[in-house]
Amino acid sequence: MYSEQVMDHFMNPRNVGEIENPDGVGEVGNARCGDIMKVFMKIENDIIVDVKFKTFGCGAAIATSSMSTELIKGKTVDEALRVTNKKVTEALGGLPPVKLHCSVLAEEAIKAAIEDYKNKQAEKQTADSI
Repeated sequence: MYSEQVMDHFMNPRNVGEIENPDGVGEVGNARCGDIMKVFMKIENDIIVDVKFKTFGCGAAIATSSMSTELIKGKTVDEALRVTNKKVTEALGGLPPVKLHCSVLAEEAIKAAIEDYKNKQAEKQTADSI
């Protein structure tokens, strides 16, 4: 049912935890299945230097969270924005159709964290110009 990569990222998830004073945080959830993902990013010079996640959900939710953080770590913000649920699913060797929503949540959590980062940067620039 699940690929080797899915099982590996479920059993040995990468980048689990929180980042103190993150530059961006994104939290998304799916009321239908109960999965909740929270992504924390540390960004320096537009590069994601660290990323961690906390996920409450099924094995596929944990695996997609883990893989998505691996795909964006060390990338620029713009590169991370181009990581789609399809890329996450492909990197995991596929997901059962009933679990594809987990990869969508991973993509949404990344985008939410980057949006939070950009909003904080805009607020900082506004405060600095006053």
